[in-house]
Amino acid sequence: MSTTLPWIMAELVKNPSIQAKLYEEIKATVSDDHDEITEEDTQKMPYLKAVILEGLRKHPLGHFALPHKAAEDMDVGGYLIPKGATVNFMVAEMGRDEREWENPMQFMPERFLPGGDGEGVDMTGSKRIRMMPFGVGRRMCAGINTAMLHLEYFVANMVREFEWKAVVGDKVDFAEKLSSPPSWRSHSARSWCSGASIKRAFNQVFSTRYK
Repeated sequence: MSTTLPWIMAELVKNPSIQAKLYEEIKATVSDDHDEITEEDTQKMPYLKAVILEGLRKHPLGHFALPHKAAEDMDVGGYLIPKGATVNFMVAEMGRDEREWENPMQFMPERFLPGGDGEGVDMTGSKRIRMMPFGVGRRMCAGINTAMLHLEYFVANMVREFEWKAVVGDKVDFAEKLSSPPSWRSHSARSWCSGASIKRAFNQVFSTRYK
């Protein structure tokens, strides 16, 4: 979750209209006298779920799954996989496949709403594999439900309380590096790295919403 959350928030900064639409759903679902959004509240927010799924599609936790070894010779789609060969899955490429997704490099949560090309997508792999941010099958991540809940909870509460923007004169950096998730260039990059400096680093990145 610590990897996916910054990517999703970065996309909401880059796409203020999506952030505004999510905020309107939150306002329509949760009254102002609620201290925070609960798990029960998130179940009533389809657009929130779509935002999370779109974040996982475009920015999965890793580009590759854990490697496996072929136990015997087998034919997969006309290709011979010899016994003993290492097999891996390019998880990120699945979510960016133009044969499966319309405009795959564009952040479009609406694709996971009714009528979209991602409606009803199965992340367990039991029906059809189109995206697998948590792996698929018997060895998929056992914490998938907890991870989804935490992502929904944090994104909803962060968007409810603050309006997220890029530093004036700067832009969100979507370059993928080995070191850390996406950051805002200059001093605001500290926001994802140091809890002690989070308020100071964010004072030019978000503003409190006045209810």
